[in-house]
Amino acid sequence: MSRVESDQRIVGGRTSAAGPTPTDALPEVLPHRRLIFAIVSIALFMSSIDQTIVATALPAIEHDFSAHINWSGWTITIYALGQVMAMPLAGKISDQFGRKKVFLIAAVVFIAASLSCGFATNIQTLVVLRAVQAIGGGAFMPSATGIVSDHFGKDRDRALGMFSSIFPIGGIVGPIIGGAFVAAWSWRGIFLVNVPIGIVLIVLATIFIPRGVTRRTARTDLRGVLLLGLLILSAMFGITYLGSASVSLDSPVFLGSEAVALVAAWLFVRHSRTYPAPFIPFQLLRGRGFGTMNLINLLYGAAALGFGALVPLYAENRFGITALAAGTLLTARAVGMICVAALAVAALRRTGYQLPMIVGFVVVAGGLALMSTTPRGLTPYLWLAVAAAITGVGMGMSTPASNNASMQLAPDQVAAIAGLRGMFRQSGAIMAVSVTTTIVARSADPGIAQAHIFAAFAGLLILAIPLVFLVPDHRGSW
Repeated sequence: MSRVESDQRIVGGRTSAAGPTPTDALPEVLPHRRLIFAIVSIALFMSSIDQTIVATALPAIEHDFSAHINWSGWTITIYALGQVMAMPLAGKISDQFGRKKVFLIAAVVFIAASLSCGFATNIQTLVVLRAVQAIGGGAFMPSATGIVSDHFGKDRDRALGMFSSIFPIGGIVGPIIGGAFVAAWSWRGIFLVNVPIGIVLIVLATIFIPRGVTRRTARTDLRGVLLLGLLILSAMFGITYLGSASVSLDSPVFLGSEAVALVAAWLFVRHSRTYPAPFIPFQLLRGRGFGTMNLINLLYGAAALGFGALVPLYAENRFGITALAAGTLLTARAVGMICVAALAVAALRRTGYQLPMIVGFVVVAGGLALMSTTPRGLTPYLWLAVAAAITGVGMGMSTPASNNASMQLAPDQVAAIAGLRGMFRQSGAIMAVSVTTTIVARSADPGIAQAHIFAAFAGLLILAIPLVFLVPDHRGSW
């Protein structure tokens, strides 16, 4: 059999004028494709769980370290920030040096940081280690996507599509696991549980994931990444510092931090306009289409995503609900989202983008408003569970539409747009958590203060609705 005939047999008769594909070069891995998918899925699952698992442990961490909630909240926000920074860099590096190598390095970093988090002795150390953990967790997605893309041939779209089901499942399982560890043992278990799973993951990946290929790519825009990181980090630090009761608005530390953030924002925009291959293309930051969607994603991230990390804290602070039960409230939200998301995706071609976004925002706002009020006729737990499920239904309606709304503006830059969307949403969530924990730390009644914040989030989503009418609405054209 000739080489061409062999290649055709391997990939279902498809050949490429540019030469063999990664799958052609590695025919022996095809029987192991399901195992490869399972291995990378374990990594993504661990990363997604760690986005929510800490939420139920915040009161326990705060108590053990005698830390204010505004500083212990950094264990959530720094993880989101680390992932925002790590994802684009890991994508570039995995193209240059190989997906398997980056995947294994990410696993080692994630597991080592998880082990260290489990033995942290103060809140400052834990926050730094969470940042390191986020670098490993953030690098999983681009390297895993590349591995699947390289080795699944014509089935890569289906395999990559299945990734979208992993993160909602992580959102369901994470809070429950976190609550269980806090109730039965210690918050340290939420980090230490990653270690044995991670060791098995590294062994399996070393044995069964092939080396793959490397590609020449444009130079990584490290300056752009660092400027964006400085912008978010300095703004977040200033807001958190304000959370101490003795700190006033004219504090030099607070004003200095926000001044650094403004300068970093100006330098970042200028850099994006002039650099040949910027971290974020400048044309994706402005205009009626992209500018509007970026603002919507920022507000959506603050109101819909940011509040999720705060629900268990609210349940424990205001109603005295146990950590385990508080964690299951996020499960109710995830279930509500999963129940309607598939239907919303199927209906998009008929509904367009605007209608599901508007209806979804209204439903999420309704759930937030319900959560902020005093329970009527139900136990506090059932009241919060119903409210959380309603917000999940609203997110299931609006998320698919908002995910796709800006894609048709530049179909040739889908990857960049997806990264930009995630960055604005995560940035909104980071700001929401930072501001909320700061207000809660200065409040005499944290539960009531958080209730008012949830009501403000609901108002924020309602105020975002007029922006939706500026989004180009395409029906039946994609």
